[in-house]
Amino acid sequence: MKWLLALITIVVSGVAIAQPYPSKPVRLIVTFPPGGSTDTIARIFAPRLGERLGQPVVIDNRPGAGGAIGIDATLKSPADGYSIVLAAAGALTIIVHFPNRPAYDPAKDLAPITMIGTSPFLLVSQNDTTVKEVIEKAKASPGKLSYASGGNGTAMHLSGEMFKLMAGIDLLHIPFKGSGPAVTAAAQGQPPLAFADITSALPLLKSGRVKAVAVLSKERSSFLPEVPTLAESGVPGYEAIGWFGLLAPAGTPAPVVSRLAAETAAVMRQPDTREKLAAAALEPWVNTPEEFLTFIRAETAKWGRVIRESGAKLE
Repeated sequence: MKWLLALITIVVSGVAIAQPYPSKPVRLIVTFPPGGSTDTIARIFAPRLGERLGQPVVIDNRPGAGGAIGIDATLKSPADGYSIVLAAAGALTIIVHFPNRPAYDPAKDLAPITMIGTSPFLLVSQNDTTVKEVIEKAKASPGKLSYASGGNGTAMHLSGEMFKLMAGIDLLHIPFKGSGPAVTAAAQGQPPLAFADITSALPLLKSGRVKAVAVLSKERSSFLPEVPTLAESGVPGYEAIGWFGLLAPAGTPAPVVSRLAAETAAVMRQPDTREKLAAAALEPWVNTPEEFLTFIRAETAKWGRVIRESGAKLE
C-alpha cells in the first residue's frame, strides 16, 4: 500500500510540474491606489497581458509607504509566477536609502521581469525662462532661488538635488504633498520653479499657467518635442526619468519570468496599447530581466550618490 501511495504522489506531482503556466489567474499587485497614474497604466496593461497568457490578470491595489506595502505583499507571495507587481522607480531605487528603509533589497529579494515604460520629469516655471537663466540667477543669489517638489525623498525632489549638484548651484527646496500641488504653487510663483512628473504638469502646461523649462530625460520627449533637455541646456550628462516595471518574488522559475517578459514585450508592441499608454504619458520601453536588474542597480547607486552628496532630507 505504501508503495502505491508513493507512486500516486509522484504521478500527481509530475502532473502539477508539467502543467503549463499559467493554469489560473495571475495577480498584478499595484503599489498605488485606484485612479493614479500607476493604476491607470495597470488597467491598460493587465487585460492585454491576460489575453496573451490565456488567463485573467487581476489587479490588486496595495498602496502606501511609497510603494513599499505593495512590494512587501509581493515578497510574501509564493514564487510561482501567480503574483507579480507593477512598481514605480521610487519603491525600487529611492526609499531603500531612507533612514527607516523597508526591509527588502529589490536587487536580491525580487526577480525583475521587464520595464514597461518611462514617463518624463520636467522642470517648470511660472514664466518663460531657460536653464541658463535659472543657473545664472541661482549663482547670483545662492540659496535664495527655490523650487517645489512633491515631497521630501520623492524622485522629483532628488531630481532637483541632482540638478543642484551637477550645475554647481544652491537652490532652496520647498516640499509639497504631491506633484499636483507643487506645480500649482509654481504657477503662482510661490516658489517660481518646480520639478514634476508630466502627468501632474500637463494640465497647467496646456492652459499656459506654467512653462516647461526642460525635460529631464537624456533625449527630448515625444510628448513635448519642442522642450529641450537639461543635458542639452547646459548640464551635460543629466538624466532623470520616471519609470515602471514588472517584478516577481525572488525564486520565481526562470521560464516563467521569461514567458512574462516575452508576453509583456508583445503587448507593448500592440498599436492600440501604445496609443492608450501615450494618453497616460507613458512611452513603452521593455528590456530583458537581466537588463532590468542592471538598470535597477545603476539607478539605486545613482540616487544613493545624490542623497549622500547633497545631504537631501528624505523624510
